[in-house]
Amino acid sequence: MKNNSTKTVVATGIGAALFVIIGMFINIPIFGNTSIQLQYAVQALFSVVFGPLAGFLIGFIGHALKDGIQYGSISWSWVLASGILGLVIGLFRSKYDVTKGIFSVGQIIWFNLVQVVSIIVAYGVITPIGDKLQYNQAWSYLYAQGFVAGISNALTIAIAGTALMLAYAKSRTQAGSLSKD
Repeated sequence: MKNNSTKTVVATGIGAALFVIIGMFINIPIFGNTSIQLQYAVQALFSVVFGPLAGFLIGFIGHALKDGIQYGSISWSWVLASGILGLVIGLFRSKYDVTKGIFSVGQIIWFNLVQVVSIIVAYGVITPIGDKLQYNQAWSYLYAQGFVAGISNALTIAIAGTALMLAYAKSRTQAGSLSKD
């Protein structure tokens, strides 16, 4: 068990650092403070490889640090949404476990269904309610921002996340593929 907890801590640290770096330097603004952000594809991969706890912490810690450094304040509802996204993707990792060297069409579909449902919860429920409580913004703006961010992140994870998962799966040895000579 110690080995798994050490892996989770190391993965969380590396993943959170990548979340901050990618989020600050590789993003395309699209609406208000909303932009296309590739760190979610990396978070998805780490969530599948290292589990739901690492996925949650990478999103939560990484997003909090990024907001604090980049904006000088933290939007806790968006931080929580990033954590929830990683948590849920990680919870269903047995459906698309790329560590076994396989990422089939069925697993790609499962992965993308899970990430879309996670995004609906994160950006359709958590961020609007949290921002209403924290900033008292208009509901129309909050849902528009959540919708744009959700679509952007869903497409980012579907394209870049799926590509990362395929590349990672190809780098792994498939179970039962080695034989003794």
